[in-house]
Amino acid sequence: MNYDYLLIGLVIAYIAWRLLGALRVRRRLPELKREGAQLVDVRSAGEYASGHVPGTLNIPLQEIDARARELDPSRWVVVACASGTRSAFAARKLKSLGFQKVMNAGSWRNLG
Repeated sequence: MNYDYLLIGLVIAYIAWRLLGALRVRRRLPELKREGAQLVDVRSAGEYASGHVPGTLNIPLQEIDARARELDPSRWVVVACASGTRSAFAARKLKSLGFQKVMNAGSWRNLG
């Protein structure tokens, strides 16, 4: 077995998974917003100040534990960051805290 082909296949699968996830978020986001979803930007305060989508709440990833009580667990929480990595961690953390309706939007630009 040639491991180069396996590695290339895995990279292509990962990229496809990320792109399909972004498309799914873009399709569902208008509906979630109409339902009152809470949009949370988990980038640092400095990153948020340099540009953000109006109406988003800035809760940096390192503060998500302490500030989760600011969010309503009965409503959708849509988290975003610069690329989707920190928001994935935030989504996992919120789910571990009992939030059932959590979606990772990836980049904060997807929230607009």
